[in-house]
Amino acid sequence: MNHALPFSLASVLSRSAGIVLAGALALGSVAASAQGASGSGLESLEAFVKNTRSGRAEFTQVVTSPARDGQTAKTKTSSGSFEFLRPNRFKFVYKKPFEQSIVSDGQTLWLHDVDLNQVTARKLSQVLGGTPAAVIAAAADIKALQADFTLVPQPGKDGLEWILATPKTKDGQVQSISVGFRESAKGSELARLEILDSFGQRSVMSFSNFEVNPALNAAAFQFKPPAGADVIRQ
Repeated sequence: MNHALPFSLASVLSRSAGIVLAGALALGSVAASAQGASGSGLESLEAFVKNTRSGRAEFTQVVTSPARDGQTAKTKTSSGSFEFLRPNRFKFVYKKPFEQSIVSDGQTLWLHDVDLNQVTARKLSQVLGGTPAAVIAAAADIKALQADFTLVPQPGKDGLEWILATPKTKDGQVQSISVGFRESAKGSELARLEILDSFGQRSVMSFSNFEVNPALNAAAFQFKPPAGADVIRQ
């Protein structure tokens, strides 16, 4: 058996072409009629980064590959859980269709394929910049995000407030990231990520049961390779 980590992990976490993982758009002026709604997208992002120091949610992801040679576009669906602790600690655990995970302990990015019993480790500083993980989980403040992304507020849609993030680096796998926030009594909650990669694949992650500032500590993001695992350090 030979399967790669879900596309989502590439699009969500890594900008290195050397890591094959499974998993921001048109820039320009915002129409004057939409300025009221679009401005709140940036405000939602600022509030989320400032006030949500930790988070936990479940997610479902649908990845659509572009149609080629007259074939229809293909889609793949996966699901799992996500949690983070600012700055730079996060964990994505894919439960279906394969058990795979990616964990950042603040220094190292660990990728674990359970079926293959294989672990890949890389320095976080080499792979984080310009990725969705940097937007939703790693950045300490909005200025840190603006160093790596061009941020453009978008009109509200689907009952969400949107921000468009375009990585300033041009050598990564991620071309664009659109982040949707839902306003609640607890503040701005992460609701959706829409990611376009350099191969034309579109990944949509929908988050549910989002917990704002759960009691998490750094120890929850420590990763120890399982006994007998093939560990690749890059």
